[in-house]
Amino acid sequence: MKRLLALCATVFTISSLYAQTIDITPLRRQLETSPILAKHFFGFCLYDLDSNRFLLGINEEKYFTPASNAKIFTLHTALQSLGDSIIGLHYIERGDSLIFWGTGDPTFLHNRLDSKRVYQFLKNSDKKLFYAPSKQMEEAFYRKGWAIEDYDEYYQPELSGFPIYGNVVTFRERNGQLECSPSYFQQAVETVYNGEGKFTLTRVFDRNWFTKSANRPPRHYVNEKPFRYSEELFVQLLQDTLRKNVTRINYSKPANFKTVYSTSTKDVLREMMLPSDNFLAEQLQLMSALVRYGDFHTLRLRHEMQREFHRAFTDEITLVDGSGLSTYNKVTPRSMVEILLLIRAMIPDAAQLHRLFPTGGVDGTLKRAYALDRGEPFVWAKTGTIHAVHNQSGFLLTRSGRNLAFSFLNTNFLGSESSIRKEMVRIMTFIREHY
Repeated sequence: MKRLLALCATVFTISSLYAQTIDITPLRRQLETSPILAKHFFGFCLYDLDSNRFLLGINEEKYFTPASNAKIFTLHTALQSLGDSIIGLHYIERGDSLIFWGTGDPTFLHNRLDSKRVYQFLKNSDKKLFYAPSKQMEEAFYRKGWAIEDYDEYYQPELSGFPIYGNVVTFRERNGQLECSPSYFQQAVETVYNGEGKFTLTRVFDRNWFTKSANRPPRHYVNEKPFRYSEELFVQLLQDTLRKNVTRINYSKPANFKTVYSTSTKDVLREMMLPSDNFLAEQLQLMSALVRYGDFHTLRLRHEMQREFHRAFTDEITLVDGSGLSTYNKVTPRSMVEILLLIRAMIPDAAQLHRLFPTGGVDGTLKRAYALDRGEPFVWAKTGTIHAVHNQSGFLLTRSGRNLAFSFLNTNFLGSESSIRKEMVRIMTFIREHY
């Protein structure tokens, strides 16, 4: 931990204004006497960024499932590995042929992130197109600990070396009918008369066949369903959108390949963090591994991050994915603060740093959680929620101008996380007003 604090201390100037003694007793009392928090297990850690010291910890050394707080670790990994722009394509030209490989870039034909650079490059090429699949990935399309029953939920697309359309089919209501994008899947939608009172849409577990109920979809209905990914399907979808022939071949990537860049890395990171996009998080790990090792070896990537960075943490942690979908992930509130310190050391500009986190009362997953204080936001934090888990970790600015980092982890509760969310907001607002 001394190594970690020394690293962060080189970036921040210690001000005598903030070196004064802070009476943390009122905050501790708020946490320890809360009737909401008393009903479940929670951990809390608070760090003063201006004086570089921990202020308060309650169960800060205990282990919790981070849920989407795991994306903070992925953010750090991506910042360490990727440059300013996402690598969209590797390719070589051989005579009248263009041979290309995927890079794990999740933005290709993505409905919010696609820059069209890779698409236009392939579309405008006058050469014959040959797609060469990358080597087989470990944990080919799911990570360990993912819930298989969530296979057709929007938040769990399959992972791949060359994603297309975010590896989902987007269904929309138009004039009372259900349309899908890409339109290739329209032929794979079947209407069933199941007596359901509301409109339903599901995908068959082992293939790309979708069933919808006979009643009309609600007005403005939008739903994303992951499709079963295969190299054959990718080629078919690519041909359909390019309106050009694409041939799949086995061809090893040479050392002298060229690169096409796609989207700004910071834009992808922001999209991962604000709406908490699991697919982007996992693909960012694949891309980071490709940049470092030349292949999609994410297990090696996690081992390197552990060896080079996480080993300096006060507490040992375990991470098996980049999104937080796995319940095998285990962290402590203290380790969450420590990864925040590393990220802040890389992005000392507060505005740039805060842009990568949901802003309380403004955007992302915290838009409706917090109210602005005197017209200003004061919390920038990543949320994380799965069954019986609800977390927040990030940064807070107090009325006195004190800059803090915090982690607030909750687990083992029944029912909705709504009351816990409100209680966290109440306590973080208390800190804002009193420190």
